Amino acid sequence: MRVTPSRLRPADVLRVGASGLSSRRLRAALSALGIAIGIASMVAVLGLSESSRADLLAQLDRLGTNLLTVTPGESVFGETAALPDTAPAAIGRVEGVAGSASVSQLVGATVRRTDRIPEIETLGISVAAADLDVPRTLGATMRAGRFLDAATARYPCVVLGATAARRLGIARPGVNVVIAGRAFTVVGILEPVGLDPALDTTALIGRPVAAELGSDGAPTTVYVRTDGDDDVAAVRELLAPTANPEHPDEVEISRPSDAIEAKAAARATFTSLFLGLGAVALLVGGVGIANVMVISVLERRSEIGLRRALGATRRHVAEQFLCEALLLSALGGVAGALLGAAVTVGYALSRGWEAVVPPYAIAGGVASALAIGAVAGLYPSVRAARLAPTEALRSA
Repeated sequence: MRVTPSRLRPADVLRVGASGLSSRRLRAALSALGIAIGIASMVAVLGLSESSRADLLAQLDRLGTNLLTVTPGESVFGETAALPDTAPAAIGRVEGVAGSASVSQLVGATVRRTDRIPEIETLGISVAAADLDVPRTLGATMRAGRFLDAATARYPCVVLGATAARRLGIARPGVNVVIAGRAFTVVGILEPVGLDPALDTTALIGRPVAAELGSDGAPTTVYVRTDGDDDVAAVRELLAPTANPEHPDEVEISRPSDAIEAKAAARATFTSLFLGLGAVALLVGGVGIANVMVISVLERRSEIGLRRALGATRRHVAEQFLCEALLLSALGGVAGALLGAAVTVGYALSRGWEAVVPPYAIAGGVASALAIGAVAGLYPSVRAARLAPTEALRSA
């Protein structure tokens, strides 16, 4: 009589593995949760990093990389130098310069909501006289109201940076503030200025009014917009001797877009750190699966013995328990990938970013979960396969 060997098709393996998990739903759910948390954290970190990077690149594209800033450096005695009053006009005549504008800080001037607030309560807000072309040169936009013009620059009118307006509790133009003991009317509020965050905490007034407050008009920052990115290097070489011909070594030239690029690089470093934390969480989830599968083998000795007595081979038993581990990790991986993507989209939208979920993060997350599941289920499946039928039935 010919004996037909016992066979277990892939579909049967999946069905048997799924039935093993469905009989212990709570335990399976908790095990899958550990994997899901690890995968979700990794996908979310990669997604948020890419979304943030995309926002920074979009900001660079919008603001341009052809802006240079000219500021006073230090003298040979280590003191803060000063730019000549003629620096802005001279810089504007340099070949390759498309436009320039300057601001002059008013030392000792404070901004207060009312005159009843002590002058020492500055809220970290500075006061500066500004050229009328500052928004155009910097690519700054208005949140409310309008910027200074030839008329309002002659009167006690002020434009507040985004942070300055928030600290003063001002959300719309038409409100009065006190600057250097005089009442000024807020005519506009700027959006955050990406290329010079210092302006976010600055109150900008016209130069004629600043002169009445005692400003000497010496520029503290000159913003220079070149014709294009190809002109940046050539213009940069000419700015220091043009701004201060007598002491060009006392002039500092910087490119604001470099700071944004450095910020993107710094965020990439933090991404690696958080990925490491996500990997730790994923490892913990893998240990949880291994623990559950080992306990499952001990609890199901009678089932293993009965299956072996009915003709199941060691390979069949090993495939069953390995399939259960892979199903657990696959469920956790898919759930974690979806959760991580949802967190990325939600947070990006709340920050006004473009939501970017890298496909490699989803695929890599699920693949990592399956790899962890395979490793975690390998030992329990081998242990289950080594149980002899008589030993398993006797110990049940």
